[in-house]
Amino acid sequence: MTDTVRKDLVIVGGGPAGLSAAIYAQRSLLDVVTLEREAVGGQVILTSEVDNYPGVPHADGFSLVDAMHAQATDLGAQVVMDPVSSVERDEATGRFLVRGASACYDCASLILAAGARPRHAGFEGEERFAGHGVSYCATCDGMFYRNKQVFVIGGGNSAAEEALFLTRFASKVTLVVRKDHLRAQAAVVAELERNEKVEVRLMTSVVSLDGGELPSSVTLRDNATGATYVETYEEGSFGVFVLVGRTPETELVRGLAELDDAGYVLTDERMATQTPGLFVAGDARAKPLRQIVTAASDGAVAATSAAAFLGRPVEG
Repeated sequence: MTDTVRKDLVIVGGGPAGLSAAIYAQRSLLDVVTLEREAVGGQVILTSEVDNYPGVPHADGFSLVDAMHAQATDLGAQVVMDPVSSVERDEATGRFLVRGASACYDCASLILAAGARPRHAGFEGEERFAGHGVSYCATCDGMFYRNKQVFVIGGGNSAAEEALFLTRFASKVTLVVRKDHLRAQAAVVAELERNEKVEVRLMTSVVSLDGGELPSSVTLRDNATGATYVETYEEGSFGVFVLVGRTPETELVRGLAELDDAGYVLTDERMATQTPGLFVAGDARAKPLRQIVTAASDGAVAATSAAAFLGRPVEG
């Protein structure tokens, strides 16, 4: 039987949004715990370069979030590695029960800052070769493709930036874009065009991967004509990086918060949901820009909103 721990506030997620929320919650003198499933920092720790976080130029994601974590714990924040399996709300008391693997947390307020996970492309062979020729993180796996060819699936900022990162290792990077244009920022597109290692194939999709233990061929489709063609390589000499967006980790609050068509939580400017005491911050929230700086901002707002909801003094 798991123990029940009573708290003012539980923060689910230990990325920039969750750590920022923890800092502001500590400054508001709340009894709070931050629960993280895998590794403090979330997806940010996989980012090799961060050049757009104000005041911290040319940082890497791990160092940046490590500093956030240290700041939070120096203030007394409690960060616990405990995957959350469910969230329930007692309608009579308005309190939340957050079920982790090692304990249940009974809290008056809850901040969901669980972020989002990589989305799969859905081509044949994707699951079969996942981790053995198919990757979802260039920073994690780029080094394994030194002097090899890689395909990058996706047309947004993340795909374009990861494609550029992979040119450090790969002999050639082919960016496979299913539409007739890239959705990346103009500066990133210009950098792609200048890089001799990068080939951009518009109106193209990966249909399947085939091979033995590792892929040895890729079937592609010309989306303009519908024609398919196969490119064959020596087994293990190439890889595919799938960077087609992310799926928000919002299942925990389904039924407690309103979700948009893509599964992101709808909040107001205070990060509040339709359920009193439930706030959402970071990439799980519906918003126009998902960056480290916006996640940190969301976390600060969510924590001060939670403090106000609990009737506690809000420390700026």
